[in-house]
Amino acid sequence: MSDMTSFHDVLFPLAVSFGATGGPERKNEIVQLASGREKRNARVALSRRSYDAGTGVRSLDDLYDVLAFFEARRGSLYAFRFRDPFDMKSCRPDAAPGPLDQALGTGDGTKASFSLVKNYGEGVPIHARPIAKPVSGTLRVAVAGEEIGTTDFSFDDETGAVVFAGDAVPAAGQAVTAGYEFDVPVRFDTDRIEIGLHSFKAGQIPSIPLTEVIL
Repeated sequence: MSDMTSFHDVLFPLAVSFGATGGPERKNEIVQLASGREKRNARVALSRRSYDAGTGVRSLDDLYDVLAFFEARRGSLYAFRFRDPFDMKSCRPDAAPGPLDQALGTGDGTKASFSLVKNYGEGVPIHARPIAKPVSGTLRVAVAGEEIGTTDFSFDDETGAVVFAGDAVPAAGQAVTAGYEFDVPVRFDTDRIEIGLHSFKAGQIPSIPLTEVIL
């Protein structure tokens, strides 16, 4: 994980984030061969999400909240939490997270730490996306299909993993699963905010670019 002092554990204004646009981007390299076939290679293992929250500013209060937040983060200097309006749960958007939502691994009787991930796709290969910022109080964990109490595990911000207490370590062959809501660690992808005031109680920021950071 990166130096956590470069991350402020605060949430971007929620009302503005729900009006944002954006999504994941992949970096692939495609080479056209002499035979006409293509050779495709992934330049990076993980996708990276980008957003524009400018479309979420609908009032003068929204404008002020974003301006204050931008100044407190010193522009692009400090990363922060962002609630992705399209993908913020371990389950489908219209469902409530449950402890069986996402497979984290299988116990061996000694392993106490399991990386928190969200799996995309079915079968092989699936994409296991690391989840670094679950929403406090929403993380639910199950072992062998049975939900366990919150005193039996914790979440380690430094490693991005669910850590089991000594007497709750999963036995060999036991499946470990989890459900949660989560935020995306992002930073401002600019050091300048353009502000417009087009009526007495309505403000406008044409673009508020945000980009995901890997912690």
